[in-house]
Amino acid sequence: MNNEINIDAKQRMQKSVEALKTALSKIRTGRAHPALLDGLSVEYYGTITPLKQLASVVIEDARTLSITVFDNSILKAVEKAIMSSNLGLNPMTSGSVIRVPLPPLTEERRRNLVKIVRGEAEQGRVAIRNIRRDANNDLKNMLKEKEISEDEERIGQDRTQKLTDAAVKDIDSILEMKEKELMEV
Repeated sequence: MNNEINIDAKQRMQKSVEALKTALSKIRTGRAHPALLDGLSVEYYGTITPLKQLASVVIEDARTLSITVFDNSILKAVEKAIMSSNLGLNPMTSGSVIRVPLPPLTEERRRNLVKIVRGEAEQGRVAIRNIRRDANNDLKNMLKEKEISEDEERIGQDRTQKLTDAAVKDIDSILEMKEKELMEV
């Protein structure tokens, strides 16, 4: 039982770290990356559809994304979706390809993005601590029900703390890499 709680906590913590990586991949760093447009949706025949289902997004060069739409009738809708997103991008259509040049980031914008990234990392840390709390509560309940001894509870809490420390360390290293990436000119 004790191991099951730690295994569950470890899996949940790994999911929290992965969620942070996904959230940070959508934050612009001045370099072109297809994940930048992952959250974008386009109206396609009356249905809101993710852009990646309607087009292929590739890196043309360090500061340009190239979008090849599968159905040319939605070129204008894709262009409109990119413009109306809060990404600050200005697409240019040439034939059946939409090019999205990424403007260079200003120093002020970089600092704001670092604040956003730190906030995301803190949310990840809070999620990890909540998972630790849940696991420790499960252990305490098992102790009350006399399913485990006090020693087993203490060992379980120590394991949970080690998992928590490892997950927080992962989050801190991800944050450090993203901050370095953002401040790079």
